[in-house]
Formats: sequence, structure tokens, C-alpha cells
Amino acid sequence: MAARFAASRKFSRLIRSFQSLRDYATSSSSVNPTEVSHFNALASTWWDPYGSSRLLHLMNPLRHDFIFSCHALKPNSTSKQDLCYLDIGCGGGIFAESAARLPSTASVTAIDPSLDVIEVAKQHARKDPMLKEPGRLEYLNKAIEDLDVPQSPKEQYDVVSLFEVIEHISTPALFLRSCLPFVKPGGWLVVSTIARTWTSWLTTKVIAEDIASLVPRGTHDWSKYINEHEIRGFFEAQQGWGVNGGTKAMGCIYVPGVGWRMVPGGESWGNYFFGVRRDPENL
Repeated sequence: MAARFAASRKFSRLIRSFQSLRDYATSSSSVNPTEVSHFNALASTWWDPYGSSRLLHLMNPLRHDFIFSCHALKPNSTSKQDLCYLDIGCGGGIFAESAARLPSTASVTAIDPSLDVIEVAKQHARKDPMLKEPGRLEYLNKAIEDLDVPQSPKEQYDVVSLFEVIEHISTPALFLRSCLPFVKPGGWLVVSTIARTWTSWLTTKVIAEDIASLVPRGTHDWSKYINEHEIRGFFEAQQGWGVNGGTKAMGCIYVPGVGWRMVPGGESWGNYFFGVRRDPENL
């Protein structure tokens, strides 16, 4: 009972962090040293398709599919050519590399607070001559708070991605607010994360970590999971985001032996994608 009560209190603190942005100073960092240490330990196996990041490798095609579906929304969507990406919490570069290779991509900037993981990303990218082209792909060992805030649309990005990141952040509202200035008008902020439900506890903690060892034990903290309606509510409270159908959510599920599949409605109980468009300037 004591453990359940403590977890309940932790839930309340996390929800307040989403609902009351004024509780936090904008100079605070979203970086959690414990999380960084955990992923430092996984750095050497990041590009092993059968290692600790196997599920991320398998999920990567769905990330691109979801971004494409966001860009397909009309009206006033961004062009699907010459896109500039900012990949926050890029890890070893699974998404960043794949995005940099797309013919529709102009540039990818990928950041992560883990030095060990960034070094793995840089080393792997050196194997592809295309990724050595100036401006094609840049890795930075930084948190979002360490970047200079853009002063004009030319310094902003068409796509800002937060893939499997926000569930590792202790102050999600502060973190999201730090990300918003980097999205250009008409651009998209795209998130993948996990809903905080008993189903997700069973699948991601009990099965994935404790029984099947699909991911290392301790990778996830169930109390940090964020429900889709909480993210949606955050953006509904922000002026200049998501008008005229500029939001999209889609659940996804991992099926052993098959891979990841999109599941409409699954955002209410498990893994999901969420995208929100910054309102174009002409609205």
C-alpha cells in the first residue's frame, strides 16, 4: 500500500508539471543524470539490430510513416521537400541517420546529453560518405536548453522530433516548452511515447523488461509515462499550435515475430505517436 501511495503522489507531481508551466524556471535543465548514465551503459550496443535497441530499429520505419502522414494533412502544411530536422534525444542516431538519407531532407541536427552515445552516433555516421556532406547531418552533445533559441524562421526547423524521450523527463512541461521555439511556422513537433495505463505497465515493464528482456531492466519508469490527452491538453493551452486539424495521434504495438504496427485508437493504452503543427503565419 505504501508503494502504491508513493506512486500515486509521484503521478500527481508529474501531472502538475504538465498543467502548471509557471511552477518551473525556464533556466532549469531537463537532463536527468540517472537517465544519462543508463543510456551511456547501452551506447556500445546501440547499432546492434539484435541488441538493447532492437525495438527502436524495428520502430524506425513507423516514425517516418507518421511524419509523412502529418505532412499530408491540409491546409497549410509544410512542403515535403528540403526539410530541416532537429532530433532531440537522438541517442545513437537511428532516426537521425535515416532522416538524413531521405531525398526530401536538407539537413538534420541531432542532439543528446550523453557524450558516450553521441560518440557512437558520430562513429557510425562516418561509415556513410553521404552523411559526410557538409550540413547533411550534425551531432551535438547538448540538451535542448543548451541550444541558442532561434530568432527567425530561417533558424527554425520543419520537423522537431522527440522519439522515446519524454517518458525519461522528470519535468515534461518545462521540456516541451523549451522545444517549442525551434519549430518554424507550419512545421511539426512529433513525439513518440507511452501512455500510463495498466496495459503499458504489463507490456513494457513486466513483459518487455522482466520476462522477455526485450529492453534492459530499468529502461522505463512507468510513473513518467504520459497519456495522450495530457500532451494534447498541454498544446491546447499554447497559443499558436494545432489549429485547423493540426494535431494527429496514432497508437502502435509491437507484435513478436511481426514487428511494430500502427493501431488507430491505441494511443489511449500503449505506445503512440503524437504530432502537432505550429500554426502558419498566415492564419
